[in-house]
Amino acid sequence: MSFIRTEAAQRLKRWRGALAASAVLGLGLWWGVTSLGLIKWIGWALTAGGAALLWAAAQRARFIGGHGGLGVIEVDERQVAYLAPVGGGIASLDALTEVAIAPDRAGLPVWRFTSGAQVLRVPVSAEGTEALFDALTALPGIDIEAAIRASRARPDAPVVIWRR
Repeated sequence: MSFIRTEAAQRLKRWRGALAASAVLGLGLWWGVTSLGLIKWIGWALTAGGAALLWAAAQRARFIGGHGGLGVIEVDERQVAYLAPVGGGIASLDALTEVAIAPDRAGLPVWRFTSGAQVLRVPVSAEGTEALFDALTALPGIDIEAAIRASRARPDAPVVIWRR
């Protein structure tokens, strides 16, 4: 028997990194404001580190992971594999030329990974899309905020997130 609803527990689990970063930030602020000497400077350094961790954790928590969609995504050694009964495939992060979120025929958002002439389309609701966050942040100059906004809405036109 649990004292916390399942939905609330899932939300807390999703935001646990941000909660931990907030604790580090709070401890750093407390040390920085109330202490003296070396501990004060350690507190201010902890505050800066906690703020950076909080920003990254909040982005990760806002990045929507799919559930209940068609297929499964696996990311392994810089390769995105989409396993589905129809239309699966593999895209190497090193060979990518463009990453976008585009509408499919029904108007639902899909990830579109383009590498040369090959295009891999993955529904945003596919199981395991939360693994894409780490893979995509490795691409230089990617716009994660655009990815978060586009994956939450039904795009009318393709939203380019990264282009080589």
